[in-house]
Amino acid sequence: MSIWFAPVTLEDCERLDKGLHQKGTLMETLGIKITEIGDDYLVATMLAEPSIHNPIGIVHGGANVALAETVASYAANFVVDFTEYYCVGQEINANHIRASRKGLLTAVAKPVHIGKRSSVWEVNITNSGGELVCVSRMTAAVVKRK
Repeated sequence: MSIWFAPVTLEDCERLDKGLHQKGTLMETLGIKITEIGDDYLVATMLAEPSIHNPIGIVHGGANVALAETVASYAANFVVDFTEYYCVGQEINANHIRASRKGLLTAVAKPVHIGKRSSVWEVNITNSGGELVCVSRMTAAVVKRK
């Protein structure tokens, strides 16, 4: 059984990537794409390339966090009635386990808690070889629209 409030498609995600004013977002800048929507998880990818490296040539920890927050935020918004509520990241942490230099990074967000006022999401990021590179947890606040 799906945890999503309403059916969601990859095309819906692509529209969200453009932003409210259709002028682009951080997701486009970093090349983050939602690639899979499961019944209780969401998957996003980002290419590990020099544009997201730190000065010593490995993926910047902030890029991992941006990937984790993106996939968790999308997931958090998909479990609420988006016409009445929206979700924003309230807290995020990340443990960087392995350095990445190239290849595709894949982030999988799964719920730890889905409540009326907040949700908590665990995000595991792996490299092209399937090795764990980052573990993150994000808390999203559920905000009532005015």
